[in-house]
Amino acid sequence: MHVDVNGTRLWFDVDGPALVPEGSTMRERPTVVLLHGGPGSYDHSYFKPDFEPLTRVAQVIYLDLRDHGRSARHDPADWTFEACADDVRAFCDALGIVRPIVLGHSMGGFVAMLYGARHQGHAGALVLQSTHARFDLARIVEGFRAVAGDDVAELARREYGDDPVSDDEWARVFAAFGPRVPDVEQLARRIGNKNVDVSGERFTEFDVVDQLVRIDCPTLVCVGSLDSVTPIDAAREIADALPRDIGQLRVIEGVGHFPWKDAPERYWPVIADFVTGVRQPAP
Repeated sequence: MHVDVNGTRLWFDVDGPALVPEGSTMRERPTVVLLHGGPGSYDHSYFKPDFEPLTRVAQVIYLDLRDHGRSARHDPADWTFEACADDVRAFCDALGIVRPIVLGHSMGGFVAMLYGARHQGHAGALVLQSTHARFDLARIVEGFRAVAGDDVAELARREYGDDPVSDDEWARVFAAFGPRVPDVEQLARRIGNKNVDVSGERFTEFDVVDQLVRIDCPTLVCVGSLDSVTPIDAAREIADALPRDIGQLRVIEGVGHFPWKDAPERYWPVIADFVTGVRQPAP
């Protein structure tokens, strides 16, 4: 499905009901909007079918950010994280989603943080999964060193330091993202956009730590202990920068950048408890 908002056309898919029968009434369930990683290299598809368990407690919306996946393309020079964040609000308003729970994974977390900071009072909650609020090449390199050793750390330094590695070398880096990563079939489903992917300055200059104080909704910062690319220190930096009493940090042991793949039996209870604990708006 497509919807025209904020000067663009966004593709989305919906899984699970927002209203469910309960006796003589209809009970409203939370709506979780998923924001994928990237930039340029991912769309919503790698969440499927892994995120189906979330539909047991919430309506789940898969969204392709502007210039990604099946959403509309624009001049790549105009693409920004801020535009994507503003799109999230416009998208929810167009569909009548009140107080959404926005879950951003990796780069999607960048967008979720900016959405929360720029549109106070709009979100019901945020889940910042496997992400960082400030690009720090040295921290990334040390994350890979701790998980995969010096050789892979050097490859990561080159790749994230704008000295691209070969496909075979990147495969070694990607394998160190965690015990399990999206497989060949899942990766083949993506619709990429290299025009956005090459806009690396936006990624390497990303720093919104000082904006996190403006977030005013419950926020779960979740990270795997084996996450090399967005390690625990990056998650702790986010949690520490949030306003007092709204943020919580959860470290899941033995999982990497895609924790739902590594230990779904431990990951989904964390997310479900947070999602169902968020106070929903009165009907």
